[in-house]
Amino acid sequence: QVQLVESGGGLVQAGGSLRLSCAASGSISSINVMGWFRQAPEKQREWVAGIASGAITNYADSVKGRFTISRDYAKNTVYLQMNSLKPEETAVYYCNGSLVRGGWVTSQDYWGQGTQVTVSS
Repeated sequence: QVQLVESGGGLVQAGGSLRLSCAASGSISSINVMGWFRQAPEKQREWVAGIASGAITNYADSVKGRFTISRDYAKNTVYLQMNSLKPEETAVYYCNGSLVRGGWVTSQDYWGQGTQVTVSS
């Protein structure tokens, strides 16, 4: 079992920045990929960014150049630095941890509770 606790959400003006945190605990050695997803009202949950073993990172095209995912091994924490935020990026942001094998997510797939990010115009 892995527990993920998110923090850092809030209200920010368009063009502003916000840093989300995801603290992991439990059997964290059982997961090898961490990521962030978001879900806006009335919309499907979408993948935003991911980080894997070896500090390999990847981003959705819509956030490349503006968002940065990173991890602090000492604190067992993953971060999402969000810059130049847009109103349409208002959503609940979720932290995810999973065990990926052969390019596929296994049954070991964990989610945080979500944190609300509101970008005002």
